[in-house]
Amino acid sequence: MTLQEKDSQYLWHPYTQHKTSQTPIAISRGEGALLWDENNKEYIDAIASWWVNPFGHSNKFIADAIYKQLTTLEHVLFGGFTHEPAIKVAEKLMEILPKNQQKIFFSDNGSTAVEVAIKVALQYFFNKGEKRTTIIAFENAFHGDTFAAMAASGISFYTQAFQGMFIDVVRIPVPVKGQEQVSFEALENVIQRNNCAGFIFEPLVQGAAGMVMYEPEALAKLIEICKENKVLTIADEVMTGFGKTGKTFAMDYVDADPDMICLSKALTGGTIPMAITTFTQKVFDAFYDDDINKALFHGHTFTANPTGCAAALASIDLLQTDEMQTNIERINKNHLEFQKKIESHPKVITARTLGVIFAVEIKSDSEESYYGSMRTKLYNFFIENGVVLRPVGNIVYILPPYIMTNEQLQKVYKTIEEAIEMV
Repeated sequence: MTLQEKDSQYLWHPYTQHKTSQTPIAISRGEGALLWDENNKEYIDAIASWWVNPFGHSNKFIADAIYKQLTTLEHVLFGGFTHEPAIKVAEKLMEILPKNQQKIFFSDNGSTAVEVAIKVALQYFFNKGEKRTTIIAFENAFHGDTFAAMAASGISFYTQAFQGMFIDVVRIPVPVKGQEQVSFEALENVIQRNNCAGFIFEPLVQGAAGMVMYEPEALAKLIEICKENKVLTIADEVMTGFGKTGKTFAMDYVDADPDMICLSKALTGGTIPMAITTFTQKVFDAFYDDDINKALFHGHTFTANPTGCAAALASIDLLQTDEMQTNIERINKNHLEFQKKIESHPKVITARTLGVIFAVEIKSDSEESYYGSMRTKLYNFFIENGVVLRPVGNIVYILPPYIMTNEQLQKVYKTIEEAIEMV
């Protein structure tokens, strides 16, 4: 039996309707920006495998750090114990995070990083004796698949089977260009009419919505409104963190600091599942009490896994090298040149770029659903041509590993141009 045949016999894949979808491609190895399937067909991984592999596949620097840690201490429980790799990760993050972030809490993926933040926002006010039970989020947000994270997400087909089971979430429009004031007024109205505990947002780029982008000044204003009303703010940097937007964090563009930040995906360079939620000292202090019931009763078996910490340290070291920073700038320059070329195409509605993120919206005769016919046609075309891209409806985006070569980028661009002509 082939790997594909064995897969069909045993495995259940994410975001997949197995009755109608094609059999998953069996990948046998990867190196740099490339993947090879079991038949040795080559693919360019133009989305860094769901945004987690910024330094490419089979990165030796990270692998060596993991191996060294495995031969010293692979794992130890984090309840009542600590270890040097976790402390080093905390010290490293304190150097690069917004200065108001003072405490970090480990978990295991982006959804749980968000789950922790939302639970903390709600319990923060509970511990203070205030009844605040509403979370504010953007329309068409995506924050994960655990229950609180799913409740904060605004893409309906992810959540429709669970309506009526969620915490209270109220949505406001994204402050895209020309709609900033509408968003500001909506936030003020929501705060006036509800007992709001927190506002969660994807800073500057809504990933799963199709790389929807908005300006730092608009986000700063929304954070200011929240601070004036003592509403906690949560920056979900699971996708945007660690260089994707051109700076280490998207919040580095914003003249305002959040109360909490959620990190995962590129945190460990795509090697070991790990997530972190960071907090201000003020937030932490609301849980610091003689009353044990005011503690944060949340944890994971693999909390602060030492091997994952070693991978995170190696990944951050790589990100901070001159070579990687130059690569990010190079990819951004290539994206901007391609954007200038493609945005005037008669079949293109708009194109946009921030850091290594590029997105193009293609005209369609009908309203395109998230997993609609155009998306399927585009996806299949890309796979046939050896490029891994996952369109969102009629939006095609690129979010490549930072080590992708100019030649590989040009092949991705050329394949997108051919796809636009094809649909």
